[in-house]
Amino acid sequence: MHKPRLRRLESLVEILEEQLGRGQRSLSPRRLQTAQDVIDLLQEQVEAVRHEARAGTIEKARTLGYLAGIARKAIETGNLAARLELLEAVLKQRKENAQR
Repeated sequence: MHKPRLRRLESLVEILEEQLGRGQRSLSPRRLQTAQDVIDLLQEQVEAVRHEARAGTIEKARTLGYLAGIARKAIETGNLAARLELLEAVLKQRKENAQR
């Protein structure tokens, strides 16, 4: 019952020890201004989870499922934004044609 929790805590301690031992690499700040920015970040994180050797199969599956849900929403948002921009361009063009 407590073994999985202990294993997870031990794993986290090992990760922290590694990071402290080699010095944490500083990540450059990222701007998340568009749906594509979010999708790119999620893609990186999915690959990081997939390559994490210490994470268990169930833990990876849960994390990947969660990230996939967020990615799906970001993709839908990006598609809606593109369609809205196209619609606005068409309406603007029609308005200009009507004024002539």
